[in-house]
Amino acid sequence: MGLYLLLWQPVSGAEERLSPNTAGRYAPATVDMALQRVSEHVWFAQGVAGVATDNQGFISNAGVIVTGAGVVVFDALGSPSLAQLLLKKIRAITSEPVVRVIVSHYHADHIYGLQVFEDLDADILAPAGADLYLASDNAKERLEDRRFTLDPWVNEDTRLVYPDQYLQEGKRFRLGDVDFTVTVVGNAHSDGDLTLYVEPDRVLFSGDIIFEGRLPFLGDANTRRWVEVLERMEREKLVALVPGHGAVAKDPNEAIGLMRRYLAYLRENMKHAVEDFVPFNEAYDAIDWSDYEDLPAFAEANRRNAYQVYLSMEAEMLGDQ
Repeated sequence: MGLYLLLWQPVSGAEERLSPNTAGRYAPATVDMALQRVSEHVWFAQGVAGVATDNQGFISNAGVIVTGAGVVVFDALGSPSLAQLLLKKIRAITSEPVVRVIVSHYHADHIYGLQVFEDLDADILAPAGADLYLASDNAKERLEDRRFTLDPWVNEDTRLVYPDQYLQEGKRFRLGDVDFTVTVVGNAHSDGDLTLYVEPDRVLFSGDIIFEGRLPFLGDANTRRWVEVLERMEREKLVALVPGHGAVAKDPNEAIGLMRRYLAYLRENMKHAVEDFVPFNEAYDAIDWSDYEDLPAFAEANRRNAYQVYLSMEAEMLGDQ
């Protein structure tokens, strides 16, 4: 099976076939969005590289798997308006209903579109740990911030959507002629992360475990766990990997390896700094960043990432992680 990577052009009139539950409810997103075909069953929409409020919030990816018995969506994008636009694109390629949404993790740029699919009665699955985010002050504060910075696409009608099921462990299921494997990887990039493997196509949706072609924003990630997950992923034989941000990885192992090497490099250097009681700014300025400084988002993310790892290495040394 080859790697398709075709831009899917809308079927005439198909974009108008929306559920009355969602049509016209949200300020229209005017960004460019196209479904790229990855394999026989798999498409995805690719957000642009940028910070959370760029491109009307369309900075992350969403996956679409057409099974013959319904559509599975992977992640719901950063606003109801974007999710409604995604739904239009889905309607352009299939009349099958969206029956399930798999959420890689609960960060704002992946979840604010969930209410569009909840209103369609889709079953929403998320990893254990998402409940910690939903119960946190951070979740409420982030939504309030986005109602200001992404208005009108995120506004007072935007709500946090709770999943129908929190997955403590992995799950396999079959829909139509497609077998799926959900792997719960725990608190790596967020309080809870998962991946979705489309078995017949050998395509992996990694969520934000992988940022293709750019540096990640680590936030409060558990980088020790993250590196362990990436080491396991490197042993998989994939045809394609769809990351949480960026283009489809034509060489999945290289994409996984780049992320693992970057995180391991941060951890190694920050560990030495903490062990030697070197202040963060001094340690950061002494590190050779040449292998990563040409990657997109380096200027915006790297110092912040390094500082987060510096603090986490201090906590690990004190036995807090």
